[in-house]
Formats: sequence, structure tokens, C-alpha cells
Amino acid sequence: MQQQVYFVTGTDTGAGKTFCTAAMLQAAAQAGRRSIGFKPVASGADGSGTNTDVAVLQAASTVRLPYALHNIYTFAEATAPHLAAADAGVSIEAAALSRGLAAIKQHGDFVLVEGAGGWLTPLCAQTDFAGWVAAERLAVILVVGLKLGCINHALLTAQAVRHTGLPLAGWVANCLSAQPHRFADYLAALRARISAPLLGVMPFLPQAGAEDAAAYVDISALLPASDAVGR
Repeated sequence: MQQQVYFVTGTDTGAGKTFCTAAMLQAAAQAGRRSIGFKPVASGADGSGTNTDVAVLQAASTVRLPYALHNIYTFAEATAPHLAAADAGVSIEAAALSRGLAAIKQHGDFVLVEGAGGWLTPLCAQTDFAGWVAAERLAVILVVGLKLGCINHALLTAQAVRHTGLPLAGWVANCLSAQPHRFADYLAALRARISAPLLGVMPFLPQAGAEDAAAYVDISALLPASDAVGR
């Protein structure tokens, strides 16, 4: 099968990137793909050094791999990666992220790479996530956390992605509450202004797992035409 690799970014921290990424991984699995989630940089770890988001992506992947392959850097404090790295006396190296991506690509044909925070989250003094993704030439998926203010955040992010020269492969509208602010109006405004496929509208599902959430996304636009037939 032809391999697809996408970078998943969000309108901001808390937009629901991990939840939506896990849902898309499960949707890919249901389409017969060997799906793998990769979160190279994660902030916020438990006593064992494990990050919850990385663990969620690991569990949602169809290929069972060690935690270390799903993540390169995990930091204790849940804060901006460049700050957490500085506190830990570590420098986040873009080359290390690239080596990690190359390693995990060997195990699957549908790979979702989840960022941290938003599109321009700094990694170190020299680069940010946008710079690394541009160097890797990855198509981008945007998760929009539906709430007051998200229209501006979503449109600015979509514009920034395109100014980097990368394709916006699609976006997911993720409800952050049971009744998002003016849901229908906000969704209509976003659909009219984001010129990329809407991959799904994720309802507020605080207790749902990735397999159940997969029912609310349609990744056919992300798959080769031969794979998408009949979906």
C-alpha cells in the first residue's frame, strides 16, 4: 500500500488533537491500514515518565510498538516544550525528531504525527514545529476546538500552514463542550472559509474511546483513491 504521513496540529492547546488523532488512527485501521501514531514531543508526564497523550496514540495504533518509538522527548512539566526542555537541561533537536519519524514509518502505512500546542509552538531557539514539518514536507491536518474565538484561530492557522508551502489535507471540528458556542453558525463559517476537506465533526464525547470516536470521522480524502473506493 502507498504510505501516507500527516502532521496533526490544533488551533491551540486543548483543541483535542490527541482524541481526534486516535479516532483517525482507528478509522484507518478499519480501512485495512497499518496505522501508527507518533508524538515526538510531549509535555506532562507521570511518575514513570509516561505522557498520557503518547500512551493514547500507542493504544490506538494497530501496530504494537514500544513507547519509545512513539515519542522522542517527554518532559515532566505540562508547558511549552522549549521551556520544559530548558528546565530539564535538554535541547530538542530537529534531527532527532526526523530520525524518530523515519524509524516509525518503517512499521506502518498510515502515520499520524501529532504536534504539541499549536502550529508555531517553539521547539528550541532555532526552530518551531512549523519549521520541522516544512523540512519534512508533511501534509497537515488541523483540529479545530469549537469554542468562542476558534474561527480566528483556525483561519490564521490554515493561512500559516499554506504560507509555509504545505498542503492542508483536511480539518476536524471538535466539540469541546456539549453545546459549543453558536455551533451551527461557527461550523458554517469555518466550512465556507477553510478550503480543505472537513474530515469530521466530533461531538463532545468525554468518555468515548478511539474506536467509538472513529465513527465520526471520514478519512477517505486522506487515502489513495484505490483505498477510498466503497468507503
